[in-house]
Amino acid sequence: MINYIIPLIVVTIIIYGIYKKVDIFDTFIDGVKEGMKLSINLFPTIFAMIIAITLITDSNIINYICNLLKPLFSKISFPTEVLPLALLRPISGSSSLVILNDILAKYGPDSFIGRLSSVMQGSTDTTIYIISMYFASIGIKKTRYSLTVGLLADLLSVIISFIMVNIFFR
Repeated sequence: MINYIIPLIVVTIIIYGIYKKVDIFDTFIDGVKEGMKLSINLFPTIFAMIIAITLITDSNIINYICNLLKPLFSKISFPTEVLPLALLRPISGSSSLVILNDILAKYGPDSFIGRLSSVMQGSTDTTIYIISMYFASIGIKKTRYSLTVGLLADLLSVIISFIMVNIFFR
């Protein structure tokens, strides 16, 4: 049954277009042209994001930053194993999923670290990715306050995740 949903939607749109006397093929071609223009406009942004994420992950700068922050976070009993996830999540969703997978494989999903990393993954967002992709697609260039607020929201999500997992699972 589920295999028929998309073809059913396409047929419904075609029937509706015929009913409204719309030139379906020309409208489809116009949509493809607009999509191609948008793809070409977004390509530099996508390429820059891929390069930046590759540089960050391959250079081990995340591990270096985590090693610098370990003493501070150890004092407040924050598991330093989830620091790479907290630092990389605002930049890349797929990279943070790899880190989450590694954490869950190593510590298990029912451990404190596994639960904390799962809650952090679910409550934070890929702020830098969203700002660069979506703002670029509609031509917004001034992202200063959006970036600040988005990163503060991610930080607050990490803090609240730590507090909530401590309350409910310790």
